[in-house]
Amino acid sequence: MSTHVLDTSTASWTPSVLDTASAWWLTALDRVERSGAADPAIRLLQRGIRSLPLGEVRDLLRGRPLGHPVHPVLVQVPIGCWLSAAVLDIAPVGRSAPTTLTAVGLAGAAPAAVAGWADWADLPPEQARVGLVHAVSNVAAVACYTASLAARLRGHSAKGRLWSLGGLAAVAVSGALGGHVAYRQAVGPHPAA
Repeated sequence: MSTHVLDTSTASWTPSVLDTASAWWLTALDRVERSGAADPAIRLLQRGIRSLPLGEVRDLLRGRPLGHPVHPVLVQVPIGCWLSAAVLDIAPVGRSAPTTLTAVGLAGAAPAAVAGWADWADLPPEQARVGLVHAVSNVAAVACYTASLAARLRGHSAKGRLWSLGGLAAVAVSGALGGHVAYRQAVGPHPAA
């Protein structure tokens, strides 16, 4: 039996690098939430998306039949493919598998984005602001992976791997932003129709 007692006093506590990074990240997100600089563009985009004549497709995109948003389900395809491509890029295997995974990830990004925009169109301002930054980060990821795929198809696998790493970094930022909107800002399912 261990007799070690965890010291929970705060007298000896010093912030770690993780604590400092977390504080910086949350402060930056709080600034985004409070900044109204993009609000006119956000309102215009939200109105435009809500005005699309999608009918029952809107309910499908928003996950109403599932009882929860479908966007988090759909993002698994591009994220999984791109992360797997990065693993295969460092493994001693052929070069066709990471190329195929990059292409499948790009194909899977479109339905995930459409579902995300359908959800985003009804968010209140604070959440919509962070959601817009999330979308911009996704655009950066897709651009990097498109450049990666183009380089790989031209036989420039080293350049393709570099673009892939840039895309993976953008996906990580985007995922953190999406997690912030979903969990810290508590965006849940849309009410049943």
